[in-house]
Amino acid sequence: MFYAIDPANGLAIYEQIVRQVVFAIAAGSMRAGDMVPSVREMARDLAVNPNTVSRAYRQLLDDGVLQSVRGTGLAVTEGARRRCQAERLKLVGQRMRLVLAEAMQSQLTPEEVRNLVEKELAALEKKSSQKPLTISSPRGKEEESS
Repeated sequence: MFYAIDPANGLAIYEQIVRQVVFAIAAGSMRAGDMVPSVREMARDLAVNPNTVSRAYRQLLDDGVLQSVRGTGLAVTEGARRRCQAERLKLVGQRMRLVLAEAMQSQLTPEEVRNLVEKELAALEKKSSQKPLTISSPRGKEEESS
C-alpha cells in the first residue's frame, strides 16, 4: 500500500493518513487482519514525525478500524470495511459540499456546476483508462498503483 501526503491540501497530515487508511480499507486494498505499517516505518516512508502517525493510528483505534495485536502491531478489524465505506462517503460528501458551496457563491448556476462535474469526471475516467494511475511519492519518484 502506498500513501502520499500533501502538506498543501488543507488537511492536517494525521487526517490525511487516517483518510488514506480508511479509503484503502473501503476499497478492499486492505482486509480484516491485514497489518498496517509500524509507526516508525510509516513515519519514515512519509517523512513525517512519528507522533503524527501515532495520532492517526490512535484515531483509527478509537474508531474501531484498527485493533492492537499483542507483540505484532496493528491490524484491520473485522467490521472495518463496512464502517470505512460509510465513512468514505461521508468524508467525500463533506469535501464536495465545500466545493459546491464555493461554486454557488461564485454565482455558477446549478446547470453549470453539473456540466463542470460531468466534464471533470469524464476527464478523470479517460485519463485512468489510458494509463495506470501514478502517484508521486514524497521523494519525488513516481510509483504505479495496483
